[in-house]
Amino acid sequence: MLFLPKKPVAELLDDNRFIIWDISEARRIYNEGFYGKPLGNPRPKEDFNEPLLLDPVEALYLVELGKIKVKKNNQSIGKKKLKALGEKTFSKFKKKYQVYVDLRERGYVVTPGIKYGCDFAVYEDGPGIDHAPYVVQITDSDDELSAAEIVKNGRLATTVRKSFILAIINKDIRYLEFNWWKA
Repeated sequence: MLFLPKKPVAELLDDNRFIIWDISEARRIYNEGFYGKPLGNPRPKEDFNEPLLLDPVEALYLVELGKIKVKKNNQSIGKKKLKALGEKTFSKFKKKYQVYVDLRERGYVVTPGIKYGCDFAVYEDGPGIDHAPYVVQITDSDDELSAAEIVKNGRLATTVRKSFILAIINKDIRYLEFNWWKA
């Protein structure tokens, strides 16, 4: 008889975050690609002892990869419902997901960029291994950006020693990197 391994369960919380309560599964998911953040642990190592919090973009990506399943009140939630929930609850969810998937497929580690005032922080190797060299802000190709907005974002990125990247979405994604240097 063939037994398929059980997928870790991420519980959908009332604040639309997801949590993997099983510590060994939380460690495994985190260590497979730096997905999520151990609860209350700002600098996790491989063997942390906390549940793992996932944001909605990460949870959907892991569901689509078949790495986790999502439940709320013991009811399974599928990909279609997760996408609809994300689009209903979060602005630019569809675009964030599109950029997240693109960056992950290019081999980057992508984490929420809220502490940098942007959509994503992007690592080449992963948190704790290297510092995120990039911060990414998503915009539509028809959005207007003022010079002041670009300078503000670029200066913030420079202050934390990162390159500022605009992910410009039309039908596909184009990346525009800004770097500042002293004259």
